[in-house]
Amino acid sequence: MANDKGGTPEFLKDALKFGINLGLNRMNGLDEILGNPQKDFKVVHIAGTNGKGSTAAYISSILAASGKKVGIYTSPFLERFSERMRIVDGTDGLRKLEEDESYGEIPADDLAHLSEKVRIAAEEMTAGGCEHPTEFELVTAICYLWFSENDIDVAVLETGLGGRLDSTNVIEDPLCTVITAIGMDHTDRLGNTIAEITGEKAGILKKGAPAVISSPDEMLITEEEKKDVRRVLDSKASELGVDVTYVSAGDVEPDFTEDGYMSFVYGGTEYKTRLLGRHQVRNAATAIETARVLNIDTEAIEYGISHAVWKGRCECLSLDPVIILDGGHNKQCAESLALVLNEMLGGKLQNKKFRVVMGVMKDKDTDSMLRALYEGGIGFGEVFAVKVNNPRTMEPDELSDRINVVYNNEVKVIGYSDAEEAVLKALHLSLEDKMPLLVTGSLYLIGEIRGALCAEIKG
Repeated sequence: MANDKGGTPEFLKDALKFGINLGLNRMNGLDEILGNPQKDFKVVHIAGTNGKGSTAAYISSILAASGKKVGIYTSPFLERFSERMRIVDGTDGLRKLEEDESYGEIPADDLAHLSEKVRIAAEEMTAGGCEHPTEFELVTAICYLWFSENDIDVAVLETGLGGRLDSTNVIEDPLCTVITAIGMDHTDRLGNTIAEITGEKAGILKKGAPAVISSPDEMLITEEEKKDVRRVLDSKASELGVDVTYVSAGDVEPDFTEDGYMSFVYGGTEYKTRLLGRHQVRNAATAIETARVLNIDTEAIEYGISHAVWKGRCECLSLDPVIILDGGHNKQCAESLALVLNEMLGGKLQNKKFRVVMGVMKDKDTDSMLRALYEGGIGFGEVFAVKVNNPRTMEPDELSDRINVVYNNEVKVIGYSDAEEAVLKALHLSLEDKMPLLVTGSLYLIGEIRGALCAEIKG
């Protein structure tokens, strides 16, 4: 969870003590008690290291543009717990979502009564000698019940961690499975090699369901790792007889318009999106190919791409001064961010220094993230190294030291224990001197400060 401002039920907060415990036995047992609500709707299932949230946003937007009543399940949330599950009903729903970013989220009353239903089911499990479900398993069960009660046409489900043993993988007969870019992350749970991690992601592939997969050739990994990813994916697809579409957008050149949008031509059609970056061209292309597999018409695809929203990922909140929020938390995300910052607004930010608010988790490869930004030409004019409201946060002093090492002690770094105070201070400075402001390092940080930052900008 990004923060606790979003009304998380106490029952679910308490379940955090059960930690992360991959496996399907508890989820299958819980679903059985609840009447297997996951069987009441069709599913597009998405796994990947990077880009799966953005791809989920694109696919769900396209499905809604085609007239479907769409359920979307993603994690973590940024500002409100209810963000984790949302229903968007057709193009009217998309318009309402543009006007109100909280539109379609699970209502508090529904969340309360379904939480109680799942709590009782979990007690029945443990009384029978089973392990208690984890927090993510409980939330996933609530989502399945809510989608079932609301008679959705299709759900877009994003895996929480991995794929093979992820709670969402109790889905037996998806319409389509999707795998986005793969990289080295969560090695403590998914494996120490790219082949092992790919094997876990490929665990969502199902016999009889077509798969759409981002081309390994375009993943930000070594050439040898690309071969390993392709080998594992091809082997799993062959084993299951899965028809795979590999998506390549490498020769597509995006045009970053001065209004903060990005346009690109893919497959002979021009698309426009508010999600920025070359990596978003790849994510959009993955969604487009998924839509084609699902026989969705071109007009709905275009509309869906242009109306997709996904906050906190290269999100441009302002053009004067430029304010970018990006919750990327690994090397690949930092490399993509560097490309966006160099290319957006027609290259007007290239060679400019950024005022930066940064907070990271201590279990992430912060040095690689910083080096990717430094080597990508992203200059830091001033940095606020902040403490994130999360027990895994890196302390500001340590983050400051790491920034100084990578940036050769050439940057003014200020430590802050209060992230919200730091970002508002940074905003006021940027309003005065117009230095572009970048907030990055963790989705937890983005969730903690986004509301206050947006309110200050609008005020």
